[in-house]
Amino acid sequence: MKLERVAHRLLLSGVALAIVAGCSSSSRAPRSDATVNNTGKTGNYQPSHRDGAPWWDVDVSRIPEAVPTPYYGQVKANPYTVLGQTYFPISDARGYSAVGTASWYGTKFHGQATANGEEYDLYGMTAAHKTLPLPCYVKVTNLDNGRSVILRVNDRGPFYSERVIDLSFAAAKKLGYAERGTARVKVEGIDPQQWWAERGQPVPMVLAQPQRITQPATIVAASQPVESYTPPPQQHAAAILPVEVHNAAAQPQSDGLFIQVGAFANPDAAELLKDKLSGMVSAPVFISSVVRNQQVFHRVRLGPVDSVAQATQLENSVRLARLGEPHRVKSD
Repeated sequence: MKLERVAHRLLLSGVALAIVAGCSSSSRAPRSDATVNNTGKTGNYQPSHRDGAPWWDVDVSRIPEAVPTPYYGQVKANPYTVLGQTYFPISDARGYSAVGTASWYGTKFHGQATANGEEYDLYGMTAAHKTLPLPCYVKVTNLDNGRSVILRVNDRGPFYSERVIDLSFAAAKKLGYAERGTARVKVEGIDPQQWWAERGQPVPMVLAQPQRITQPATIVAASQPVESYTPPPQQHAAAILPVEVHNAAAQPQSDGLFIQVGAFANPDAAELLKDKLSGMVSAPVFISSVVRNQQVFHRVRLGPVDSVAQATQLENSVRLARLGEPHRVKSD
């Protein structure tokens, strides 16, 4: 292993990381069945694992913006309660507009489940919002520099301040405020049908069968049951069954145990992490791609692992290098 070299790099970049980590958002919602730690967030992390930016860099100009796509399933717009306050999401993002402060969230939540059951990718073009339906699309404009991005809203937050939206790390970097931590932004809901019509192009085909939602953009009735922040899995919108993207040459053929370090929508980010891991661990490193919720995720994995002891050693090595929050998986 080459942990000494990795640790040396981390020492050199530690001051900058501390500054960025202090600026990033600490305003995502706690899970109803978890304990809040001293950062105001939750999750299966070591106490010292603060949220922040990844220590390796990626050219975010190569990461495409989200593409507004009509969603014909059941949107997630149920009332929910966080920290004693109940929120009533709207059922339609069309016509929504707000100006306020945006923050971002990064490594601490990378690979964890979002509020609608997807997997958070810090290099994805996504966002968290308290009351917009999940999923939906928004245009976010940095009012300080005029930059704008189109994002897919798939999570809830921010809750610990008056901020209006929480962006992924890559989205914040595209808007030019990742280093500063926050920015004054304008958030506008997008109608996918109108978005494509304005460009003179047909709406792309979707996998779900159309089931028109005629309910207008109103506050959900208070008489509906109020759910906790994380509902049981069956309350999530029905997900498209995973379809494996076969890569027989790169993926080990084994039914054993593997360590998953990260999952990315951006293949460049997955390749970069794979290269970093290949230089520091003895186990095979490969990328396994899968399609979920009409999006391809590139999962960076180690293995197969021969024993629990080896798995623990690999997990500790990854955590020491701050390359992610690894977890054990079976081949699928």
